Amino acid sequence: MIRFAEKTDLNALAALDEHVSPDELKRIIECRRVLIAESNETIVGWLRFGLFWDNLPFMNMLYIVDKERGKRYGTALCDLWENDMRTAGFDLVLTSTLSNEQAQHFYRKRGYKDCGSLILLNEPLEIILRKNLN
Repeated sequence: MIRFAEKTDLNALAALDEHVSPDELKRIIECRRVLIAESNETIVGWLRFGLFWDNLPFMNMLYIVDKERGKRYGTALCDLWENDMRTAGFDLVLTSTLSNEQAQHFYRKRGYKDCGSLILLNEPLEIILRKNLN
């Protein structure tokens, strides 16, 4: 099942997602910018997003727990998010992934195209990807 995260998901999600503080996660959940995938009432993955430049949907995080990968949860989360963004009137969405991560291949198969990169000190290249929704 894919659904928007609710306040009651905060503690479970905060224990899994170490890339954002619990306070920020609470705020993002309140803004309805976190989707979760569940199996047997257990969170098996999530998608967090925001707005780049305050007007472009940017997927900040797509994560599926290791033992649940390959079961199409990532595809389901992306499908719902992309459809929601299209319905909201957006023509373009963005995301990024490190150059040493396999996620880049997943996004490219979904129609995402490289559109830039970011170099941070002592980090692999961050690849910025875009997808036209129309």
